[in-house]
Amino acid sequence: MWSSDPSRSVDGHGLLPWVEPRKTRIGLVAGGLGAYWPQFPELLPQLQASARRVSERFSALDCEVIDVGFISDATEGAAAAEKLRLADCDLIVGFLTTYMTASMLVPIAQRSGAPVLLLNLQPTESMDHASFDTGAWLAYCGACPLPEMANAFERCGIDFRSVSGYVEDERAWARIERWLKAAGVRAAFRHGRHGLLGHLYPGMMDVITDPTLVSAQLGGHVEILEIDDLRVRVEKVTEAETALRMKVAREIFTLDDSVNEDDFRWGATVSVALDRLVEDFQLDTLAYYHRGLDGETHERVAAGMILGASLLTARGVPAAGEYELRTSLAMLVMDKLGAGGSFTELQALNFHDNVVEMGHDGPAHLAISAEKPLLRGLGIYHGKRGWGVSVEFDVKHGPVTALGLGQLRDGSFRLIASEGEVVPGPLLQIGNTTSRVDFGCDPGEWTDAWSASGIAHHWALGTGHRVAELKAVADLLHLDLRVVKV
Repeated sequence: MWSSDPSRSVDGHGLLPWVEPRKTRIGLVAGGLGAYWPQFPELLPQLQASARRVSERFSALDCEVIDVGFISDATEGAAAAEKLRLADCDLIVGFLTTYMTASMLVPIAQRSGAPVLLLNLQPTESMDHASFDTGAWLAYCGACPLPEMANAFERCGIDFRSVSGYVEDERAWARIERWLKAAGVRAAFRHGRHGLLGHLYPGMMDVITDPTLVSAQLGGHVEILEIDDLRVRVEKVTEAETALRMKVAREIFTLDDSVNEDDFRWGATVSVALDRLVEDFQLDTLAYYHRGLDGETHERVAAGMILGASLLTARGVPAAGEYELRTSLAMLVMDKLGAGGSFTELQALNFHDNVVEMGHDGPAHLAISAEKPLLRGLGIYHGKRGWGVSVEFDVKHGPVTALGLGQLRDGSFRLIASEGEVVPGPLLQIGNTTSRVDFGCDPGEWTDAWSASGIAHHWALGTGHRVAELKAVADLLHLDLRVVKV
């Protein structure tokens, strides 16, 4: 989130400072059956030590841990439920250290309002069968109550998810991290403020999104903005602020010889104003478009947004052109997963090299560029009004995931994803982002399958293969996930 300081002081790079972003809030409760403690005096201290270690590992994952301690019966479970309800957690983690009854965890799941992840992490890979007595075995018995919890959750209408392993099992912790990332995405939507500036690109029926459906299905708020909200801020930008932003841009970009100095200065001015807009409205994403006419001020403001929108996207505020609200949300998902997420559409199919060429003229996620991104001057934006500077780059070579937020005939949203690999080769040099993506199949067959998935003609392209993480995201958001693989 942006600083709300009315002085709008800038850092050494001429960029408005960030307020520390909200960390994903994890509610942690561990437990076991209290009837065991007097029977096996060494058992509880051992289980509490495991619980402390699990809490330490969560804290190391850059999340805020609300640890309500160890519970031994349903009464203590109810008390823990009230604490976690008040904590407004993004994910509740229940650590099954040994057998415990479902009555100890069901109230926590019911009252918190947050999704619940159950952990069955035994102390080590396996028991020492020759030396273990009953008390030692019980420390490895977290698997025993897991089916009970699953059955009780199902009958109580509570979604169920779990991870089984042992305390230092890195495979298990990789799965746990997926759920943490997914909880972070859910939190970003729950608390998000999404700017929708200008008006729809005429005729683009696929990108039309009802803002109420965003709040209804994902949470958060859509702020409706006018081009004048940006124009008035452009008019207040000082020459010194513009000069400083141009200096920053020269450090970040390679400037092509085609860049006109006046157009570059204008883009920098609009960039400063975009920062102010995001700050003033506390935006987490921005989707925009304005047509304008005959070079008047509004047309020039809209045409000058690519530089500033790309800088915002790279700094965690995804910005998408053409009024593409759903794509700005898909970009937010990818950014929260650490994948970047750049505004993308189909450009062409290369049947000789077996790749799909995709990208966009407009804002891009600079953090995932294969090399130093280029600013290119364009005398005309194809299909749009205006002219100015545009961003050109290729996404880092290697594994990538395309992610879109589709909308179905009943109004419900669907996550749509496909994993591929960006490979080297010839690229267009027209001021667009362009990447050559190999999906491991005939590019025509992939394009037909992708188009039939319910995708719109824009999506986010991010680094890494992310379907495993997106499955967790879809689960927590109660969305269908369609994975396109030919």
